[in-house]
Amino acid sequence: RKWVRRVLAAAALLLVAGITVVAVRGRSPASIGAAYFAKVACSGVFVSGRDLASVRNGELRLDVPLAKVISVDVDRAQGVATASVAGLVKRRAVYRQGLGCTLDSEVSVEELKRQSGWLPAPPAAAEPWNEVVEQSVVRDRLNAALDDAFAEPEPAHPRRTRAVVVVRDGALVAERYAPGFSREMRLLGWSMGKSVTNALVGILVRQGKLDLHAPAPVPEWSAPGDPRHAITLDQLMRMSSGLEFLESYSDIESDVNVMLFRKPSAGGYAADKPLIRAPDSAWEYSSGTTNIISRIVRHAVGGTLADYWTFPRRELFDRIGMSSAILEPDPTGTFVGSSFCYATARDWARLGLLFLNDGVAHGERILPEGWVRYSTTPTAKAPDGQYGAQIWLNAGVGSAPPKRPAATGPPHDAAFWPSAPRDAFAFQGFEGQHVFVVPSHRLVVVRLGLSQPGSTWNAGQFIGAVAAAFPETL
Repeated sequence: RKWVRRVLAAAALLLVAGITVVAVRGRSPASIGAAYFAKVACSGVFVSGRDLASVRNGELRLDVPLAKVISVDVDRAQGVATASVAGLVKRRAVYRQGLGCTLDSEVSVEELKRQSGWLPAPPAAAEPWNEVVEQSVVRDRLNAALDDAFAEPEPAHPRRTRAVVVVRDGALVAERYAPGFSREMRLLGWSMGKSVTNALVGILVRQGKLDLHAPAPVPEWSAPGDPRHAITLDQLMRMSSGLEFLESYSDIESDVNVMLFRKPSAGGYAADKPLIRAPDSAWEYSSGTTNIISRIVRHAVGGTLADYWTFPRRELFDRIGMSSAILEPDPTGTFVGSSFCYATARDWARLGLLFLNDGVAHGERILPEGWVRYSTTPTAKAPDGQYGAQIWLNAGVGSAPPKRPAATGPPHDAAFWPSAPRDAFAFQGFEGQHVFVVPSHRLVVVRLGLSQPGSTWNAGQFIGAVAAAFPETL
């Protein structure tokens, strides 16, 4: 009928007009949405080695209206993923070996490819694991914990666990993968990358190139009269800088989404934010502060772009055997230390082992003496002592009894794990990425997945169940 065709045509025109309007705004939701699709598809295909259908049916299967009009194409020959919103707004991400994928935020794909002359050296060969069977484990309990991690008791609210690795005393005790995933596959840690940034800062502190308690060397704050001038690196590490930053993943135009998917310099965007409260007067979770730190790391390393890009591999990854790790940079070349680090589940466990062993790997000190203690000391203003320096804590505050409620931590996970040992701490990321370190049980436990809002995944129950399978403690 003519009137039906007219209504459909009018609706199409309204859709096109709406997309066109938002596309020209500085904080374009369409541009950010397309960027998310391009970046996730690019890294999923080229870094993780998955097929596009798997990524599209996983990370990109979002129940939001904008997602329904975004198409994605991957050019394997060129190493480019392109996402388009109704054919009007396009964003691209380019893959570079050793660096993963980077978005075309205010820079062309061709310009990004021209940076490739500075690509980091190839990773070292993966180290073999000691796979001696742990004698003190209650195997039935451990198997039950893993069974439960991969179970789907409510299909409408899936857990989508992809990988679990359990390490005791440096030996691989158990591991399991969902269909389509494997021990060789690099997976995104999201905010677990903050703990990689923590380690890089520790290395530079050991080398005498950074001072935690001096004013942070941020060019935008250098004027003596700038109220941000006095912010210290320690306050940034502890998310207590007082800088404005909205960390909301559900709001497509929040600071974290604009920073990651729209701006060419993640650290520069965050550094431009105003001071809204006195440093150390409050705690607020902020990926922006981590990217300020990441830019500080770049300046402290100095030298050429090649010197900087090879620094994490040379000083951290190769030395602890984390050979699969890929840190992805923003268009300016600075690593997005808050969010974009890929590694195999086994290699995420190696990072946990570094912290379990007080910063020592293979008998060699990587992190300065006392660094792990510093990193796991509760931040004064963090609710109930739930946060250290880029690391989540389970210690709580007080002693009789310790205050460890199942409180809300970052926008993606509970902050405490009441059934786990009090000394447990963790690297945590969006959608249920975890590296748990439990010193009293000499344990490192990795869980990687795609647990979106509403999922039945419970990190506290999981780590508590795994720890209970190892009755011997120090």
